[in-house]
Amino acid sequence: MKRRLLSVLLCLFVVLTMSAAKQPKYIFYFIGDGMGLSPVLCSETYNRTVLGNDTPLLFMQFPTVSYATSYSANNTITDSAAAGTALSTGHKTNNSMLGLSPDKQPVTSIAAELKEQGYGIAIATTVDPDDATPAAFYAHVEKRSMFYEIAQDMAASGYDLFAGGRLRGKTPEGGKDVKTILSEAGYTVVNGPQGFEANKNRDKLVLLSTTEKLDHVGYAIDYQPGALTLPFITQACIEHEMRVSPDKFFIMIEGGLIDHSLHANDAATTVKEVLDFEKSIRIAYEFYLQHPKETLILVTADHNTGGMAAGVSGGPYNLPLKNIDYQKISIETMQADCRAMVESGKIMSWDEMKAYLEKNFGLYGAITVSEKNDKLLQDAYNATFVAKNAEDNRTLYASLSSFVQTTYDVLDKITGIGWTTNGHTGDFVPVYAIGVGSELFEGFHDNTDLPNIIRKTCKIPTHSSK
Repeated sequence: MKRRLLSVLLCLFVVLTMSAAKQPKYIFYFIGDGMGLSPVLCSETYNRTVLGNDTPLLFMQFPTVSYATSYSANNTITDSAAAGTALSTGHKTNNSMLGLSPDKQPVTSIAAELKEQGYGIAIATTVDPDDATPAAFYAHVEKRSMFYEIAQDMAASGYDLFAGGRLRGKTPEGGKDVKTILSEAGYTVVNGPQGFEANKNRDKLVLLSTTEKLDHVGYAIDYQPGALTLPFITQACIEHEMRVSPDKFFIMIEGGLIDHSLHANDAATTVKEVLDFEKSIRIAYEFYLQHPKETLILVTADHNTGGMAAGVSGGPYNLPLKNIDYQKISIETMQADCRAMVESGKIMSWDEMKAYLEKNFGLYGAITVSEKNDKLLQDAYNATFVAKNAEDNRTLYASLSSFVQTTYDVLDKITGIGWTTNGHTGDFVPVYAIGVGSELFEGFHDNTDLPNIIRKTCKIPTHSSK
């Protein structure tokens, strides 16, 4: 009897404590697309052994560190649409579906619910704002490729700011283009940092990349002056929300290009993207330091991509990640360079190509190339540019020539980075949190738990994922 009374009193204490707990006024939800445990590990190892930092990446120092499962309703290995829906709504769904249950019923995102409570909302990414993860916070479509319908849902959401690469919805015959739809909903569509600065007084903004030529804002490793970056986007979101909704806001920020580089098995670009993601988290953390009793920062991933590993059979045991700094361009940029060379008909000689590899990757210079690797590279060069009989390697976001793929395979092997796939894996994803309610993220979770925990902290009824 005493034990039962004690149990009841303890439960009552927990309930009263929870009801009295302070709600976060400012919520940052960071999602590193594809950023499983291994990309974090490799980036932290680079941070320690190459950059010489004696403290781990900032988000790894958050007081709450845990992990979560990521499977979808119909697959052990999720895609970004199903994972984004789980992370935004607390509901499992089938791969490729956004904002719908498996039986195609609309499910509501935490962003939409917080907007109903008066929070300002900003949704941002380094890929396209109509891509799977950002769209999961406002769209309800059966297929993630329904970009026109996604844009319609974007306009109907009423959120304050969207940011990313470009809008991909194709105008149907007799219909309105997506920018007109957004304009009629009160949004001003702007390009790049200059466009934001010139229109920052507008209440509703869609901030796109400077050129809108790619399905992203550009990789950190390829940065060009004047380009949109994730740190700039993060600062812009905070600045915008503090102007239009200073009392409370919710900002979702996706490091979408982490996933792209992992699909391409591009180790150096991945590490630089994770570090760029961390820079963005640092900006939110600086805000947190000014509002420590009012802010929640949550960092996680939608799934793991690439099966990246620190260590590979036949590779070096000491993991010389210093090789990462010799790489100056992403795999997509090298592919574009090679494609342009073929289209122009001006094929580099092998000696010229070796000079290109030294300039952009350190190969044949700072990085010694063995006879075996030299033969691999020359054979791929001849098959791609001379015999022209090599097949491309197709990943989710790119088609890579045999020579490009071989260059990165050789570089990764020399550096000691291994891969299991060009796709996703079913691994756990990390969870990091600091601020109001962060202790609730401790322990083992499913990805559907995360938005429900946010709901708890904000006194919103939680949703079952069943």
